[in-house]
Amino acid sequence: MNLPRQLLAYTGIGALQWLIDTAVMIGSSHLGLQVGLATVAGRLSGAAIGYALNGRYTFAHGAGGHRLHRTSLRRFITFWLLATVLSALLLEGIDHYLGLHASWLCKPLVDIGFAAAGFIAARHWIYRDHHPR
Repeated sequence: MNLPRQLLAYTGIGALQWLIDTAVMIGSSHLGLQVGLATVAGRLSGAAIGYALNGRYTFAHGAGGHRLHRTSLRRFITFWLLATVLSALLLEGIDHYLGLHASWLCKPLVDIGFAAAGFIAARHWIYRDHHPR
């Protein structure tokens, strides 16, 4: 798949992930869960579907799709953990200094930044062809 199609597929799948993520983050923080933990819960809720759909369609190699390997899963988890910790820390800081509603308003901006980094990581590292030994 060429770059424009990858960007379109990644954006569509990312929108679905973001809706799930945001609903869980806002809903759970509204119910009293700490913003950092709510952020992790939200990101986790969208991560599995994003990994599977992006691996199968967005970054698939050839017409038959792409078979996901343990290597791509390990890479995904590594990137996801780093991005989740940084996202949670950023939003927790915003909540601390500016309040809960500000963290809700800033979440899309934080997510856009991590989505851009995620696309680059996915295209060049996470779903890169892996040849088992």
